[in-house]
Amino acid sequence: MAKTRALKRRIRSVENTRKITRTMELVATSKLKRAQGRVVAARPYAQALAAAIADLLTPELVERYPLLRQPPSPAKGGPARAAVILITSNRGLAGAFNANLIRTARRRMGELEEAGYAVELYAVGKKGVRFFQFAKQEPALARTDIGDRPTAQHALELVEPLMKAYEAGTLALVDVVYAHFKSALSTPPAVLRVLPIEAGRSDAQTGRQVGQAGAVANYILKPGADEILGALLPLYVKNQVYRALVETAASEQGARRTAMKSATDNAGEMLDLLTRTFNRARQAQITQEIAEIVGGAEAQRS
Repeated sequence: MAKTRALKRRIRSVENTRKITRTMELVATSKLKRAQGRVVAARPYAQALAAAIADLLTPELVERYPLLRQPPSPAKGGPARAAVILITSNRGLAGAFNANLIRTARRRMGELEEAGYAVELYAVGKKGVRFFQFAKQEPALARTDIGDRPTAQHALELVEPLMKAYEAGTLALVDVVYAHFKSALSTPPAVLRVLPIEAGRSDAQTGRQVGQAGAVANYILKPGADEILGALLPLYVKNQVYRALVETAASEQGARRTAMKSATDNAGEMLDLLTRTFNRARQAQITQEIAEIVGGAEAQRS
């Protein structure tokens, strides 16, 4: 009897857990659609921005803009500071999503330290902030207020001080560790170099060469290319950070939906096993009770 009561309690507990995970799966699916829409909406602007820079920039103009200059290494007298922006989520229950991002950030920080840089961590999201605080590595900046609906203003607040430090010559580079949203099931961690803007680097979305002019466009520029590039380059850096934020937000919902679906399926399998076990135990109990009744009746006859 005690065994069947324990099985009943276990079945009720698993049923309640399955309801929760199923609800979280549905919520993540709903949020994923909106987040994926933001990713898709951000890509045309990024493509147009990268294409405009590729058309305007010439090798002669590269040296005029601090955001394009490649500083020398610390061993050759260059700035020794480097910044890594780590983007994680504020909540868990997303499988290994945050753990993979943190692992990638630690590996990148280790590589930069081996190269002679003093690395500053700029952590976005409670999971990344709490991990490094627990590891006694206090981030230079901790942002937990962005959430899963980042805006261009959030990106500007993150990267504007770093752009000023880079233009002043006190910062050597800025890397962003984020989750690259390929699909709801494929969200691998990635490292994106946002500063310096690497001349000749292919843009991931457009396939064009940022910093190398392609076919000469028949443009009438007013003001000139210098003034236009001076405005476009900071926008390009901000847009890179914004894309990293929205892709990580979409990836978080995809990872959470996958994790909650797996948990729901596992709960269903566990319920099937517990139900079969309960039915067998109940059947054995009923058989024993019948045997006791029959035995008692036979004893009274005799």
